[in-house]
Amino acid sequence: MFNTNQGEARRQGRIEVVCGSMFSGKTEELIRRMKRAKFAKQRVEIFKPAIDVRYSQEDVVSHDRNVIQSTPIDSSAQILLLSADIDVVGIDEAQFFDQGLVDVCNELANRGVRVIIAGLDMDFRGVPFGPMPALCAIADDVTKVHAICVKCGNLAYVSHRLVDNEKRVLLGETAEYEPLCRDCYQKAMEESEQTTNT
Repeated sequence: MFNTNQGEARRQGRIEVVCGSMFSGKTEELIRRMKRAKFAKQRVEIFKPAIDVRYSQEDVVSHDRNVIQSTPIDSSAQILLLSADIDVVGIDEAQFFDQGLVDVCNELANRGVRVIIAGLDMDFRGVPFGPMPALCAIADDVTKVHAICVKCGNLAYVSHRLVDNEKRVLLGETAEYEPLCRDCYQKAMEESEQTTNT
């Protein structure tokens, strides 16, 4: 917070993005930051896409089963309607939201709200995912977290899809995805191509 010329206190808004592959601890970090804000007696609200019902229809749940209460929504526009008088807004699985999320986050930050966003930066093909690239561009702070490659133990680069499904959005866990480094991902893609061609 800082004082304006009139002497009243005004909050400083900011956008923080936590991105990376699956199993890298994005949601864990979002929950940690939100719980710290709650502990500091700030008014917080966390949103997630209504389509994400993997662990809970209502709550945001990390792979390690840490939980925080959230509000499932269908579009980014609902965030503005539901975040009046909120100090800190959390958004999980941001890659599943529409491109309007970028303007929503900017508007909130300009109002003095701290916005914390967690999401996949790339899809299973290694292509930038949804509004995440634009959110990284406008963020005050970007934290890239890494899973560990299940093949070689290096830092993971991408979430490799294990099931034969070309849909971009496919909710899943360890049965459907594995974190791979760039090298192991390239090898997996070559093997997959050879299998397809034989």
